[in-house]
Amino acid sequence: QLQLVESGGGLVQPGGSLRLSCAVSGITLDEYAIGWFRQAPGKEREAVSCISKSGAYHYYVDSVEGRFTISRDGAKNTVYLQMNSLKLEDTTVYYCAAERRPGPGCAKRVSQYDFWGQGTQVIVSS
Repeated sequence: QLQLVESGGGLVQPGGSLRLSCAVSGITLDEYAIGWFRQAPGKEREAVSCISKSGAYHYYVDSVEGRFTISRDGAKNTVYLQMNSLKLEDTTVYYCAAERRPGPGCAKRVSQYDFWGQGTQVIVSS
């Protein structure tokens, strides 16, 4: 049974770091691109980062470029989002999602993803 489970969220001060994990079961990362999204209250869910099924291609939204790093561990079937230099505006719920993609790259739109996790809360506060 396919399942994506996020973990690693929590409370951190501005400038701090967190590492989010997306543990995937029921599929292998060789078949699916994985994306990280976030959704603040009253706003649309936005793509933060994604990684291709080969791991060779990464995408970052401009607001996190240089601060966040996405990576994958095929042996653990887990994708990570290392978040450094966190800002107040990074506070929200973060979701991982899986896209069954025949070719390279990874999608940036919510509608292109097939499966979703339940989310993990990140709070950046002093």
